[in-house]
Amino acid sequence: MRRTLVVLSILAGLVLAGCAGDGSKPEAGGKQGAANSLAGKKAVFIIAPRDFRDEELKEPADLLKARGCAVTIACSVLDTAKGMLGAEVKPDVLLKDVKADDFDAVVFVGGSGAGVYFDDPAAHALARDAAANGKIVAAICIAPSTLARAGLLKGKRATAWTSQRDDLETHGAKWSDGPAERDAWLVTGNGPKAAKEFGELLAQALGEPAKP
Repeated sequence: MRRTLVVLSILAGLVLAGCAGDGSKPEAGGKQGAANSLAGKKAVFIIAPRDFRDEELKEPADLLKARGCAVTIACSVLDTAKGMLGAEVKPDVLLKDVKADDFDAVVFVGGSGAGVYFDDPAAHALARDAAANGKIVAAICIAPSTLARAGLLKGKRATAWTSQRDDLETHGAKWSDGPAERDAWLVTGNGPKAAKEFGELLAQALGEPAKP
């Protein structure tokens, strides 16, 4: 009788252990879910034909892709674009052909060449259309000046490379000294050292329901 009770006790323990083991599965699934938290989302990164900043493209784009977001690279030309640190990137699409409706986020990459878009009509139209349709609009380094001149930073908290402070404030932005800032649908970063934090804020914004 005692032996029977011992056997039953052992079996009960194994069952409970099995239940506990099953209970641990959601943790592993949770990690997988986090990795795919942006599945179905699409972002387009706009780079300059020459002298875009390598890290400001690679780090945020890699972060988004690792979480399941599809990334497209746009440029004003389809020739291979060259980064300030030597990266070579073949754009997927011309800037003028990008439609905001096809993406959840529009991201302007910085670097010394990004000034080519400061007053570019196609860049302004894309940024405005994206904002008007509830998309995330983002820019880093000197690229926030493109958003400022498109009229999107008025009354918004934003940061950029320090050389652009006057430009942003002239166009109504609330300047921030932070490395990266998010103001509702708008995400900005101040340079390559902030690329990862910029990417995290971008992912955070993409992970939330679209604004109405």
